[in-house]
Amino acid sequence: MASSFPQMNPQRIRSYILRLPLCTRLICILIVAFWVAGISHGFQNWASLAPEAVFSGSMHRLNTYPFLHLGLIHTLANLLALTPLLERFESEHGTLVTIVMFTGPFATFPAAIYLLIAYIFGIHTPILGASIWVFLLLASSIVQQSKTQPYIAPPAFLNLPQTYRIPTAALPILIILLTSFLSTLHVIPATSLLGHLAGALIGYLWGLGYIKFLAPPEKVLRWIEAKLNLLGRIPHYVSVDQKVFGRYGILPQTASVPVSSSSAIPMV
Repeated sequence: MASSFPQMNPQRIRSYILRLPLCTRLICILIVAFWVAGISHGFQNWASLAPEAVFSGSMHRLNTYPFLHLGLIHTLANLLALTPLLERFESEHGTLVTIVMFTGPFATFPAAIYLLIAYIFGIHTPILGASIWVFLLLASSIVQQSKTQPYIAPPAFLNLPQTYRIPTAALPILIILLTSFLSTLHVIPATSLLGHLAGALIGYLWGLGYIKFLAPPEKVLRWIEAKLNLLGRIPHYVSVDQKVFGRYGILPQTASVPVSSSSAIPMV
């Protein structure tokens, strides 16, 4: 009897990894490098987003915290969740935009939201992990799909009436709440509800187009790429003209766009 579970094909996995675009590769490599360096407790203290340390002037933490993880399982879980979402973003927007956004607003804006609320309510807990990017990209992707598929049917195991529907755009919030609940039950490692919500908020703003102005102008990108011949010199580089879905996301279609899913990812 054939198994009903999907079979892992090593050849397909290898092919997928070899086809990853440039910035996605670099971010994954940095996450692994930070995990190795994070074996030293001192490095974790240096790189995490600790409110008191940032307020004291350690501004580098605004960019380093998403790369740092607590242990191998935390690192692998976030890599598995982040890689397909990040690869899709880079294929959609290009390598230069991805570098600019993930070294800038996509790291610093969620951090600023967390630090502001931490300052108001006297929170001193440091946060770290790429799950903040997972929920940012998930929210951005799903809010775009909600334009063509506003509602989805609830899972069958919930045994809800057929007329009941879940707003598609609410899925990231539901997943965040679920991970937070599982964390309180110690089913998964401790997570930061506030950090995840901050990441999702920036993802919603990006997906709805409110902060698209933060992306470099396409005219400037074309000039840089032509001047430096980036496409010809750098393997796996995604240029402005190579982008799959267009400059500002997916155009509405009659067929629904598949949603990238995320497992419960700890952000400690």
